[in-house]
Amino acid sequence: MALLVWPSCLKTCSARKSKQNWRPSKDAISMKKERGHGSSSHQPAARSVSTLMGDIYLAKSGGKSAATFNVMAYGAKGDGRADDTKAFEAAWTEACKVQASTIVVPSGSVFLVGPISFSGPNCQTGIVFQLDGKIIAPTSSSAWGSGPIQWLEFAKLQGITVSGKGVIDGQGSVWWNDSPTYNPTDENIETDGTKLPGTKPTALRFYGSSGVTVTGITIQNSQQTHLKFDDCTNVQVSSIGVSSPADSPNTDGIHLQNSQGVTIFSSNLACGDDCVSVQTGCSNVYIHDVNCGPGHGISIGSLGKDGTRACVSNVTVRDVKVHNTLTGVRIKTWQGGSGSVQNVMFSNIQVSEVKTAIMIDQFYCDKGSCSNKSSAVAVSGINYMNIQGTYTEKPVHFACSDSLPCTGVTLNTIQLKYVEEGSHLYDPFCWEAYGELKTSTVPPINCLKTGKPTSIQNSKPDSCSA
Repeated sequence: MALLVWPSCLKTCSARKSKQNWRPSKDAISMKKERGHGSSSHQPAARSVSTLMGDIYLAKSGGKSAATFNVMAYGAKGDGRADDTKAFEAAWTEACKVQASTIVVPSGSVFLVGPISFSGPNCQTGIVFQLDGKIIAPTSSSAWGSGPIQWLEFAKLQGITVSGKGVIDGQGSVWWNDSPTYNPTDENIETDGTKLPGTKPTALRFYGSSGVTVTGITIQNSQQTHLKFDDCTNVQVSSIGVSSPADSPNTDGIHLQNSQGVTIFSSNLACGDDCVSVQTGCSNVYIHDVNCGPGHGISIGSLGKDGTRACVSNVTVRDVKVHNTLTGVRIKTWQGGSGSVQNVMFSNIQVSEVKTAIMIDQFYCDKGSCSNKSSAVAVSGINYMNIQGTYTEKPVHFACSDSLPCTGVTLNTIQLKYVEEGSHLYDPFCWEAYGELKTSTVPPINCLKTGKPTSIQNSKPDSCSA
């Protein structure tokens, strides 16, 4: 008879219910390991001979043992009505102790789960969260307390994978109803009739983690952002689906912040805001083979709000299809900020019936009016290559800062046509945008300035250099 001895953590490993806004501690893990584009993902090892011992399956493959923890074995009902949060907490507590363990959320069941954080930092590495069933969010105000900033969170972990064919459903329409822009068409979700917290949570958030893989799953109807990475390194997102109505407010598809070494590919993103939003602190981001729409397009920013410093560099977006969106590819910064956006490539972008195909907006303002400020986030080294398709309002809109103009903007093989052939509303627009036409364009873009702006010589832009 074989005996199983579990390794213990140095400290208690647990999943906790999030009743208040989560705040990162000062000793958040500093992630140093980065991988290049196209590196292999953290997938569960192939499993063969399995035996059941109590609530845990042991699988042997390649001479190594791994443990599988099924949430049903920890009391989950999976009927979509009973609260299964405690079962998920219990399964995580055990899986946290075992390297390369797998938590199974089985297919054919619907799990009602409240705000929860699957957290380290003392968990073992290489944990897989295998999602094949459906997880739904509660719609009663009592489940949310004062308003957590996330619903499902994975924090301070190394080598964490969320994979499967399952669904995460935020049942967000009960949150969107407060928005003046939302016009609901289907209201079949039951609520307790009380007001939800003002803070809308992110559906799935990763914080302070490295070696993160998200693949195969669908995230839909998020309360706010669908998938967020904050302070993460070595991230790979592939073959996922995001689905929310075009008029669902602030429902970004994928939101990146303070994260480096991120690859997003082979995914379909449909939402009510940016399909992908790249925020401050991000570098070495590679987005390719993504379908975007409806939504607001692929965006860098907004950056520099309330006079903050923002730094974004080395972003590549290629082989992307964007359809029925507010913009195609966009960089947006607030007046009064500092820092820089540099070394960006948009290539092989197919746009279809987008309002504005190409945009740089250094006067971004999401409210009625914003005061003029002289400082700005510097924008330089922005390259557009092979952008083709149709637009409904503007082909190109470059609105750059008077005191810190955009520099190093290059345009190569731009073929944009107004959706109604033979007419158009606006010509390409440029303000304080300096760069170069590598080829002729459709429509002709004759507004780029050449040379170097004199205003930059008299200012001291923050290049975000280390």
